[in-house]
Amino acid sequence: MRARYLKPAILATIYIGISYWSGTALAQNADASNLYKRGLAATCANCHGTDGKGVVDGGMPLINTLTSEQILTQMKAFKSGAREGTIMPQLAKGYSDEQLETIANQLGKK
Repeated sequence: MRARYLKPAILATIYIGISYWSGTALAQNADASNLYKRGLAATCANCHGTDGKGVVDGGMPLINTLTSEQILTQMKAFKSGAREGTIMPQLAKGYSDEQLETIANQLGKK
């Protein structure tokens, strides 16, 4: 008689365990994804300040007033060579188009 209830109990336990594990994995993936995106955008802070708000007497453009589209357009122009610069063309060439889009989305005004 007990064996009849054992199989459904085991299946229910496995299902609950997998559901919990999957939810935890998804949360960790979201955290890792957000950290990756913030990390890419943070590479701009050395010249453009945290979140593009500028560096006092830094002499670099403030980018926190630009939209995501404007930032992406400028970075792609640096990457392609359509826009000249001293450092930005070299930096932009080091990123994939997807990474440039991520940076623009992180720093640009929505």
